[in-house]
Amino acid sequence: MKKLIITLFVVTVTTCLTYSQNKLQSPAEFLGYEIGDQFTRHADVVNYFNHVAGHSNMVSYHTYGKTNERRPLTYAIVSSEENLNNIENIRVNNLKNIGIAEGTANPEIAIVWLSYNVHGNEASGTESAMQTIYELITKKAAWLQNTVVIIDPCINPDGRDRYVNWYNQTKATPYNTDQIATEHNEPWPGGRPNHYLFDLNRDWAWATQVESRQRIKAYNTWMPHIHVDFHEQGINEPYYFAPAAEPFHEIITPWQRDFQTQIGKNHARYFDAEGWLFFTRERFDLLYPSYGDTYPTFMGAIGMTYEQAGHGRAGLGIQTDEGYVLTLKDRALHHTTTGLSTVEISSKQAKKLNTEFKKFFNTSGLKYKSYVLNGEADKINALVKLLETHDIKYGYTNTAKISGFNFKENKQGSINANGALVVSTNQPKGKMVKVLFEPNAKLSDPLTYDITAWSVPHAYGLDAIASTSLIPANGNKKANTINNTANTSGAGYITKWNSIDDAAFMADLLRHNIRVRFSEKDFSNGTENFKKGSLIITKSDNRKTKNYDKTVIDIANTHQRKLYTAPTSFSSKGVDFGSPDVKLINNQRIAVLKGRYTSSLSYGEIWYFFEQQLKFPITSIDTDYFKNIDLAKYDVLIMPNGYYNSYLDKGALDKLKGWVSSGGKVIAIGNAVRTFADKKGFDLKKNKTDKKEKDSIGNLTPYDQRERKSVKNFITGSIFKTKVDHSHPMAFGYDDTYFSLKLGSSSYKFLQNGYNIAYIEKPQSVSGFAGADALKNLNNSLVFGESRVGSGSIIYMVDNPLFRSFWENGKLFFVNAIFFANNNKFRI
Repeated sequence: MKKLIITLFVVTVTTCLTYSQNKLQSPAEFLGYEIGDQFTRHADVVNYFNHVAGHSNMVSYHTYGKTNERRPLTYAIVSSEENLNNIENIRVNNLKNIGIAEGTANPEIAIVWLSYNVHGNEASGTESAMQTIYELITKKAAWLQNTVVIIDPCINPDGRDRYVNWYNQTKATPYNTDQIATEHNEPWPGGRPNHYLFDLNRDWAWATQVESRQRIKAYNTWMPHIHVDFHEQGINEPYYFAPAAEPFHEIITPWQRDFQTQIGKNHARYFDAEGWLFFTRERFDLLYPSYGDTYPTFMGAIGMTYEQAGHGRAGLGIQTDEGYVLTLKDRALHHTTTGLSTVEISSKQAKKLNTEFKKFFNTSGLKYKSYVLNGEADKINALVKLLETHDIKYGYTNTAKISGFNFKENKQGSINANGALVVSTNQPKGKMVKVLFEPNAKLSDPLTYDITAWSVPHAYGLDAIASTSLIPANGNKKANTINNTANTSGAGYITKWNSIDDAAFMADLLRHNIRVRFSEKDFSNGTENFKKGSLIITKSDNRKTKNYDKTVIDIANTHQRKLYTAPTSFSSKGVDFGSPDVKLINNQRIAVLKGRYTSSLSYGEIWYFFEQQLKFPITSIDTDYFKNIDLAKYDVLIMPNGYYNSYLDKGALDKLKGWVSSGGKVIAIGNAVRTFADKKGFDLKKNKTDKKEKDSIGNLTPYDQRERKSVKNFITGSIFKTKVDHSHPMAFGYDDTYFSLKLGSSSYKFLQNGYNIAYIEKPQSVSGFAGADALKNLNNSLVFGESRVGSGSIIYMVDNPLFRSFWENGKLFFVNAIFFANNNKFRI
């Protein structure tokens, strides 16, 4: 009898488990807890989406890439069974409708893309993604008859798991709602950014990060009609949804504006019914092209940001300033509601969405028909990679001369265009071309959420013309493969110095212990002329290096760098190889500050640059222990943008000054420059505008006008033309002008004893917004400078050349600062 009971029990349990495994489970059933009771690890989110796809004929689940930390990037396609069986035709017909694919089609199915958790610590989004997919296929299937919903449950898995793992380790049980509790105060750098500490919501257009590149490739195969980017904001601000705030970019159509309002009103019905507060038309504008709402908008979609109160502070629950507890359950529920509401109204308007989507891709009304670009081949190739990332068409012209708006001169002019790159707006993605290349984006309101200038020709350091004529352009240039061969009888090899690709080649040589020199003077060897900064790799310096010629040739061929063989070290003009002006490059030992007091974004830009672009080793040193270390083992200390005045007290500053005096080099970026301003021995002074005495009756500006009036003091990411002393080693590879992206109004006087390498005399913003008072304060102001302290240097980079890693033309200044500036002593 006992044996029979045990057998019956085993059969019953097995039957229950089999039934459970074979039926679609809700998130709560699958995870073992209700959505909002815990934060879900990324691996468990992926497991749940796999479960749904395996138990529903309305879902397919796909992996489109991996993160730096090898977590999968995924999306689910959700629609009716009939649509899924025909999904490839639906996708292609959508592309035909807008001219991207060949053929004609008149689709009536709406494509909605929902993206969650681009900021890792805005973690309610991913929780709601699981609930949203479940409710779509179990309760809202009728909407899916004419709608395809693509759900990316987590754009930033590395950042999310950084936050979730920290929170799950830290939180009290039960959770503590006090704002000062540990669980509501993330340590540096927080979960917001990705592995390299980049803000992925500023990377859509520039695609510097692996997550962005893989996502954009997937996005462009679909080109959805609607894209929603789910976020979180401060704990005291309830919920934000469309319509967006001004300024709207001028290419945004009346339909896109109107449908945002329709969507907002649909959300409002649900929120009002539940008594949930929300706001619209504030803060989050549609101008800067690299957001998760603007990039899709400029690709024809209705792009929107939804912002739920919470952010990394909220945890599972937090007491707000208004006296109520904001819970993760609330946050996930609100995002689920707006996600479903978006699908609902898209389904109702599916036919109209397709019709208006097609109209967006008519580019006949654009002023400029072609952008023509000339410059260094490496810089052109870098731009071509960006264009190919976004599936933007390009070609090359044989026209000798083209006239139009000259970017470099900021006025009408012409350039020699034979062989120049041409990017036309006469293509489906022509409006995105306009946005990326336009000389100066039109601003309806200077109060914006981000930078107001990003013009690609300036970012890549290219001569450019914007032409109102369509310039004929054909095909691609054939890439000539460089195949250097060794010349063991020569005195050495010479190569140019113009781009970050040249810098990566140099770094690779140094990693292989090849000694490299650079010339501080122009010279000629044989029949070839070489400018300052040219690299010289001599047989003499590398006599003890085994297989020296083969190593150099192999590295040069890998980097596709053209080497010129020098038959002799005796120059036909200018300096010989043994000249004091031809200096050995130190295999620099580089330290970078990180941690509290540093901007995580700025540190991440530096970290990414060295690991992924230059591929040169650095040592990161945390501010928690930096004051206690001996800097003698390092040659260069890089201080990212940060706030160090309260950190580097007099003793620490004196210690740092002593290290510099003995030959060290500090490179201070952005706000790190303030550390040395107006302090004895650093030759750096702030520019201060004369302030008129205020009227004795005080400031009578009305309360509601003060923010707007304050813009006269702002510079919101504007491009300025600067003068360059290109005889200084830090400016090798540049000519006498440089277009700098200025992120703020900080201004410093010209150095009195140091070297003013890039500077502004009479400021004029060539693109972007700059307030009148801020402009005045930039008169005679430093951009890049070097101040000698003893035998060492402090490099001041007032403008950050590594900002978001997209300002390609500034990066060589940074490399020059490390390897060329004040290179008077070679370390043996």
